[in-house]
Amino acid sequence: MTNRERDDFYETPPDAVIDLISAETFHGPIWEPACGRGAISKVLEANGYEVVSTDLVARGYGRSPIDFLLEQAPMAPNVITNPPFKLAEEFVRHARRICPGKIALLLKLAFLEGLKRADLFRSDPPARVWVFSRRIACTSPVITSRRDGIGGGMLAFAWFVWEGTKAEKTITGWL
Repeated sequence: MTNRERDDFYETPPDAVIDLISAETFHGPIWEPACGRGAISKVLEANGYEVVSTDLVARGYGRSPIDFLLEQAPMAPNVITNPPFKLAEEFVRHARRICPGKIALLLKLAFLEGLKRADLFRSDPPARVWVFSRRIACTSPVITSRRDGIGGGMLAFAWFVWEGTKAEKTITGWL
């Protein structure tokens, strides 16, 4: 038995979202399909973005139950989410199939590894990978901040960003 959170639910620190929108510009509405309790959505909305928030599991924010992986049409052209890691590759592939805009997923840096994902990266590489210079703590139920000196996680994370068209090469940058 592992000590994983139920449904792979780990909230995103607000600073991680601020770092993303400082590095990337999104045009048009954004769909947050694994919104949880709104950690990402609230930061996006506070920064002027229109956000459609959904989740498979009802946690008191957004619309549920909505299974992102079963949706056949996008609820917004762009996607920003911190998906359950066990479904991360499926989230990438599905978002790329149905969403015409920019897709940003907060994933473990280890997502770059693996024979199965090597095919994904060969056929549809991200345009950019924004690596956190300092580790973030994706926690539940308490969100901690990197900037206040509280906590840093044990895992390395990055924002993986895909554009509407296939990237010729992946650019790596640091936040």
